[in-house]
Amino acid sequence: MRKLGTVDLEILHLAIKENGTFNENNLENSELKRLGVGRILDVLASLKDRKLVSLNSDGSFSITDLAREILWSNNIPTWAKILRLLQIKSCSMEQITDIIRTSKDKLKEDLEKLRKNQFVLMSPQRQEGRLVKVYEILPEGVEEIDKTETEGFDNTNFGEPKPEKEILGLIDEIIEMIQGSQIDQTEKNSITGKLSKLKDRLEI
Repeated sequence: MRKLGTVDLEILHLAIKENGTFNENNLENSELKRLGVGRILDVLASLKDRKLVSLNSDGSFSITDLAREILWSNNIPTWAKILRLLQIKSCSMEQITDIIRTSKDKLKEDLEKLRKNQFVLMSPQRQEGRLVKVYEILPEGVEEIDKTETEGFDNTNFGEPKPEKEILGLIDEIIEMIQGSQIDQTEKNSITGKLSKLKDRLEI
């Protein structure tokens, strides 16, 4: 897979939202305008050099088939798209749905499968006064998605996780939820300390 930065992703996502082709006005009306003209031109030149966008005769840009193969091709399983996206940046469910453009039900199913197999971690985070579930890729997830570059997608086996592995994952999730809650900090430290001790006892 061609490696993308967060701004690369933003521009390619803009292209997808604009049915494959975007122009200066689309950029100006998007959040990308915060970067300034110079930075945007640099990123566009880099994407063009990597054959991820092409320049049209009218000055607009189009996303290439090569770029679509990263996150927006039907040839890529949804679980692999999720891992590839989370390699670029951690995302909420809303962001994953918006970028990958797959049904929320399918994403929920695959995210749960990835979480149970310890490929991703869900962390509740407080954003703008509300608690949001944010997903991030774990080292095992990075290893698994990197492996697909040479072995393809058919060799990934989503078996039922071992009970102790699932328990450790649940403890991590509880700790994250406590850290994101409004409980008194001293009480937070006490509860998470006890959970960490329980985790240490289990992780043999």
